[in-house]
Amino acid sequence: MRIVFAGTPEFAERALARLLEAEHEVALVLTQPDRPSGRGLRFTQMPVKRLAVARGIELYQPESLKTPEQTARIAAAAPEAIVVAAYGLILPQALLELAPLGAINIHASLLPRWRGAAPIQRALMAGDVETGITIMQMDSGLDTGPMLLQRAIAIEPADDAGSLHDKLAALGAEMIVEVLAALRRGPMQATPQPAAGVSYAHKLRKEDTVLDWSRSAQALARQVRALRPAPGAVSALGADVVKIWDAAPVDATGLPGQVIAVGDAAITVACGSKALAIRRLQRAGGKPLDADAFLRGRPVAVGERLGAIPG
Repeated sequence: MRIVFAGTPEFAERALARLLEAEHEVALVLTQPDRPSGRGLRFTQMPVKRLAVARGIELYQPESLKTPEQTARIAAAAPEAIVVAAYGLILPQALLELAPLGAINIHASLLPRWRGAAPIQRALMAGDVETGITIMQMDSGLDTGPMLLQRAIAIEPADDAGSLHDKLAALGAEMIVEVLAALRRGPMQATPQPAAGVSYAHKLRKEDTVLDWSRSAQALARQVRALRPAPGAVSALGADVVKIWDAAPVDATGLPGQVIAVGDAAITVACGSKALAIRRLQRAGGKPLDADAFLRGRPVAVGERLGAIPG
């Protein structure tokens, strides 16, 4: 099938690679413009662009898709379908209607739960026991289109945003190939999303990374996992700001935010309910360290407080 593919990060790159492996004709790749990132603010190619360049696929990186000229550029590729995965730009109605089979989106949740930008992180933070992939026919709403295929996977206790991303990226890549094969044979029955159970996975903000020690230890442990491998959960420790990378709830009590035990294996901090045993953490400018190594460079005393990030 001749397609236009729209996507930017690694999640989308997995789908593009699988489509190419399945010998679909990718006539054009849409991806976000290069932007500076990292400490040096260097312009870096995102995964979808790297793959497109490596495979010699025509690439288009508009800042938006609002003009007739931009629509005409995509129409010139004459796609049978537009496949979208974590692209980051809104497709106007003209593009949704451009291809005979429309625009088809790979979304990393069991819609209508977690519509929006950060479904993997929000599912982990909420303590969901399962998530999945929904392949949907796009409409003008935010992840509101009818569903072509949906599959669930369990969220394991050890899953973090990184491991769950990888599982869902692999699942989405297989499912989009399956859907395109079915569409090649004939029309698919699209199922409207149910009205009940709608929730929104808002884009992560800076305040979402800060640990609030008045919350339960279980909720904070989920937050740590949801923010790993990036951007990391943060808290003030005295004059330091630390990132917390690995932590688990334990049965202990104390004033929320107060260090109640210090040992080689963990620094234990009281929460609103129970306590959090911090097993791996990082000072600003440093590298992630297990608790014992961290304590050799920055001793922590029982009674110290962790709390809000200053100003």
